[in-house]
Amino acid sequence: MKTAIDNQPSEKIDKKKRTLCKAIIASNIIMVPTNVFANKKSIGHQFSSADDIIKNTKAIKLSEAIKNRSISCVEVMNAYLNQISKKNPLVNAIVALEERDKLIEQAQQKDKDLSNGIYHGWMHGFPHAVKDLALTKGIVSSMGSPIFKDYIPKHDDIIVERIKNSGAILIGKTNVPEFGLGSNTYNKVYGTTGNAYNPKLVAGGSSGGASVALAMNMVPVADGSDMMGSLRNPAAYNNIIGFRPSFGRVPSGPTNEVFIQQLGYNGPMGRNVRDTAMLLSTMAGYDSRYPLSIDDDPLQFTNNLDVDVKGKKIAWLGDLNGYLPMEKGVLALCESNLKIFEGLGCHVESVIVDFNMEQLWETWLIERHWLITGIASKLYSDPKKREQLSSAMRWEIENGLKLTGVDTYKASINRTKWYSTLNSLFDEYDAVVLPSAQVFPFNKEIHYPTSIGSKKMDTYHRWMEVVIPGTLSGCPIVNIPAGFNSQGLPMGMQLIGKNKRDFEVLQLAHAYEEAMPKIIRHAFNIV
Repeated sequence: MKTAIDNQPSEKIDKKKRTLCKAIIASNIIMVPTNVFANKKSIGHQFSSADDIIKNTKAIKLSEAIKNRSISCVEVMNAYLNQISKKNPLVNAIVALEERDKLIEQAQQKDKDLSNGIYHGWMHGFPHAVKDLALTKGIVSSMGSPIFKDYIPKHDDIIVERIKNSGAILIGKTNVPEFGLGSNTYNKVYGTTGNAYNPKLVAGGSSGGASVALAMNMVPVADGSDMMGSLRNPAAYNNIIGFRPSFGRVPSGPTNEVFIQQLGYNGPMGRNVRDTAMLLSTMAGYDSRYPLSIDDDPLQFTNNLDVDVKGKKIAWLGDLNGYLPMEKGVLALCESNLKIFEGLGCHVESVIVDFNMEQLWETWLIERHWLITGIASKLYSDPKKREQLSSAMRWEIENGLKLTGVDTYKASINRTKWYSTLNSLFDEYDAVVLPSAQVFPFNKEIHYPTSIGSKKMDTYHRWMEVVIPGTLSGCPIVNIPAGFNSQGLPMGMQLIGKNKRDFEVLQLAHAYEEAMPKIIRHAFNIV
């Protein structure tokens, strides 16, 4: 088989790397056209070295290559660290990066383990950066707050335990807004994260650092979390997959409260749906420390995602019958990509939901105020720490302190009504679709849009109201790329499925991804 490596000038790749690359290609880990190095104008990735091939390889295939020892964990670690050195200064996605020598030592140990027949799991030897809202033993976990800028936990969160037990090497953290509030990733500890396609624009949030690091091939897969679109909005803004699972699918904690928090969920991100599902298989599963976690076998997410989706019915909610303001071009771009579902034999219908969406927004505000106040009121009660809190955090707490128990109970009743409405919709439709954002990526120096069109935004987060219906439903939601507008700005769509039908949602997303023309998915280059 003649490969691109055979056509590459010898000065570009030394003999050792040439052998490595040919081994990768020969084992079908990644298919590289024979003219890929010569055709610099072609759309998509360009591979000019072994490092390029390693970091562009799908995570599942990279895992196979490590397991069969076609490549070493040290080579993988070096490839990703080199990419971080090159790209991270442009976007500030990865923070609290561990020392290179320390990481190489850990990679060497992973190689020794393989030599001794010890295989830790599908993430064996993977460099992994954890979202900076999750606790990581021995690594600074600031949550983007000056209050915790030097905090080094003595234990890992459950998802971190699982990722490490699957063989990953923690290289650092991914940047977040302070305490994850807002969909623009900036804080006083590490600064602002820029978009993978234009570093001057927002990355989205709160999994902004994770999304950008993933999109720019600084990590093979990424973990994130989502209360108000934080696995969806940044995924849309960086042209990747972000999956918010059903409530309880991925356990939270360990934490001092395990029953009330039912808004924010941990979930996986990937450059494709298969990789995303594979990481979910690691993160998901029952844990007795989180009693509301789902007791299903997480290995279901390692199964084949291929399925015939012909005949599936999809409800397009658009702008909720004119209720949500949208930047020009968002709806048109999403609607053009709904044709991909139609091409698969799905039936797509515009649907008007009979529900008071303004009331749903008020429900959201009450539940979020109440939850955040419960979590962070101790910080607010300390005058010195209060001064270090962002205006968004203070606003949330101050409004939460005004609430009564009756207020929160009534909000929960209204949330239940919304779930019932959506659940009834699923009697007729297999999935519901909405845009993943109401605006395209904007200047990262603007903390948030104060208006969309002629409509003023009355809070720091109202410009992301489109994600609220999904959040309050507790149903599984995946962001699928919707391509780019004429200015090269990415957008995505939320694909919402029935409660606890996570695998079916991933199957439908995979079918869409496979049918999506690559010229649309990769129409613009990452910086």
